[in-house]
Parts: sequence; C-alpha cells; structure tokens
Amino acid sequence: MQKELPMEEWVATLPKELKSDPLWQSAYYRVAMYLYDLVWMDAEVLHKDYRTREIVSQIVRSAGSVCANMEEAYGRGIGTADYVRIMRISLGEARETQGWYFRARHVLPPELLERRSQVLVQVISLLVTAIDGTKKSLRSGRNS
Repeated sequence: MQKELPMEEWVATLPKELKSDPLWQSAYYRVAMYLYDLVWMDAEVLHKDYRTREIVSQIVRSAGSVCANMEEAYGRGIGTADYVRIMRISLGEARETQGWYFRARHVLPPELLERRSQVLVQVISLLVTAIDGTKKSLRSGRNS
C-alpha cells in the first residue's frame, strides 16, 4: 500500500506537465486531485472488507468526478453560466464523497476519517467560493 503523503510532499511527486497546466493554478483543483489520490489509497483498505466493497466503487467514482467536472468547467470557460453549472456538479460530487466516507466509518480509522474530512471541507469551501465569485461576476455583467 502506498504511504500517505502530506499535500506539499505529494505535489513534489507529480509530473511537471500537470503542474504547468493553467487549471493547476486553481487551489480547488489541486486539493481535489490530492483528495482523489487519498481515496485511491483508501479504496485498498475498504476493498478488504466485503461489507464496504460497494462503497469502493461509489467513493472512487464520486471523488474522480469532483476533478473531472472541474476540468470540464474550466474547458467550457471560466466566468460563464456553464462554468457555474458544472462547478455545482463538482460540489455535489464532493459532498457525495463526504457521505461515502461517513458510511465507511465502521472500517476506516477515526484519525484517517478526520484527515479526509479536513481535505473535503477544504475542497467544498474552495468550490463554494469559486462558484459564488463567478455568480456575482455574472450578475454584475463582468465575464472574467
């Protein structure tokens, strides 16, 4: 099993192509990508217990969708109504991931769940801020 790294150390292991992508400059994307790698590691533990095998597919899918929707939203254009719509889907997927972690609480250690909760709260907060800022910009007639 892979060793869990703090985010700063994890970033150092990533290819420069990923870190040079303009989307990487968004804190919400960096944290969401980190979350996905954490989920990937946790799936190994969850898969060992027959009762949580269904959770594995759901949590991997929802955490992956957080990042994938950010990528799609960015590709549609920041500052657009479509960006807001797709980022709201990403927010929903982050909240779903949060729910799957809660449902996995019988198998995952409490300290791991606390660390994941902190990352998820950060992703959700960053998404809400990005969505709200874009909505305000759209209402005031600025597309940035």
